[in-house]
Amino acid sequence: MEKPSVIGLDLGGTAIKLGQFLEDGTCINSLTVDTPQPSTPEAVINTMIEAIAQLREEQNCLALGIGTPGPADKDGRIAKVAINLAGWQDVPLADWLEQKTGIPTIIANDANCAGLGEAWLGAGRDYKNLIMLTLGTGVGGAIILNGHLFTGHLGAAGELGLITLNFDGPVCNSGNNGSLEQYGSIQAIRRMTGKEPAELGKLAEKGDTEALEFWQSYGSLLGAGLASLIYVLTPEAIVIGGGISGSTKFFFPATRQEIERRVLPSSRENLQLLTAKLGNQAGMVGAAKLAWELVNK
Repeated sequence: MEKPSVIGLDLGGTAIKLGQFLEDGTCINSLTVDTPQPSTPEAVINTMIEAIAQLREEQNCLALGIGTPGPADKDGRIAKVAINLAGWQDVPLADWLEQKTGIPTIIANDANCAGLGEAWLGAGRDYKNLIMLTLGTGVGGAIILNGHLFTGHLGAAGELGLITLNFDGPVCNSGNNGSLEQYGSIQAIRRMTGKEPAELGKLAEKGDTEALEFWQSYGSLLGAGLASLIYVLTPEAIVIGGGISGSTKFFFPATRQEIERRVLPSSRENLQLLTAKLGNQAGMVGAAKLAWELVNK
């Protein structure tokens, strides 16, 4: 007899990743399809429906979970905005997919899904209370409390990259000045150094003094930002993902040092600083976990 499963989808600007998961986290099937261009809601939904049909041919699918590149509403029904996708504004994605597929559906922001994925099957699987930061084009975040994603009463909690790090710092798209994103993102690294993070990682690997010094100062800035989050949330673990996490070995020592300097021992006892393990599969895995939570409500 076939085992019950769910499908997790990670919707990106160039690709849609799908994975079919059993309740124990076993991935029994996966598929990646191109995001249609232009990526209008109608075109994307049609592509999703075709891909879902391919995956569920042989298996009983109980629910769909979807990570979208932007905020969702508090009930996990509406994609309020989707960054890098054409014409997405208050799209009732869950309703539309349920109508077309007959499968219960829930959606969440992709950074939240990545955090949930790492908490379920990745670096954070041994912890109930953790935060994840994705250091990439921007700085995304996710908060996991008692094993569950925390999004607050509006569905918008966990924008960890938008906290203030420097009162008078560079202007952020959010309207804030000197947000953590303005010091931790790929664009911030380009602004500060004129180089790509991957290039700085390679230079550090070769022992380049300037690159090693840059990563040290980057680690300190990150540690200062994390200190604020640790005081508020006292997580058991902090998971760092995104493209920049490939260089954690060069900046984690400075990050740890800064946390120890700034945070009282009572707020950071046994705190683990971890590199994400699931790479670009994290969003899909977390979306599947979201679907299982919908099934088990």
